Amino acid sequence: MTHPGAESARTLPTRARDVPAAFAERFNSGDARAVRELYEEGAVFVPESGAAVRGADAVARENAGFLGLGLPIAVRPRQVHVAGDVALLTVDWEIEGKASGTATDVVRRGEDGYWRYVIDSPFGGV
Repeated sequence: MTHPGAESARTLPTRARDVPAAFAERFNSGDARAVRELYEEGAVFVPESGAAVRGADAVARENAGFLGLGLPIAVRPRQVHVAGDVALLTVDWEIEGKASGTATDVVRRGEDGYWRYVIDSPFGGV
């Protein structure tokens, strides 16, 4: 876990291909606020049930279940396709023997130049 204020020292990703690693770093810190910073305010999260939730608070609640395991996540980007300020990511992930999947995610570069999740679908892989 990190010490208070450590999340402010982390920078957001400036390249789409760096979003998964930034997510893993923040997730592994155990800092829910740092994870939340990687999502746009109106982001959508699609849990395993397929019933999507919308908005930063709802996304934070969904991620809290994974963070609550207290185990590190490992990510391995499989594909990154960028079209201007939008990118489609396919990422294999595993939370130390407890959960795994292939995510299909959409990220967007904001006006500030940083990439954030628009759609996070951790179980959306084929």
